[in-house]
Amino acid sequence: MGRGDKRSKKGKINRGSYGKTRLKAKAVSKAKKKTA
Repeated sequence: MGRGDKRSKKGKINRGSYGKTRLKAKAVSKAKKKTA
C-alpha cells in the first residue's frame, strides 16, 4: 500500500489512472445512483 501500489487509491492518483478504487467523477455519480 502507498503511492507505489497501483491497486491503491493513492497509487492511482500518483499514476493518473482510474479503476475500481479510484473512479472518475462521472462514473462515481452513476454508481451512486444505482445503489441509492
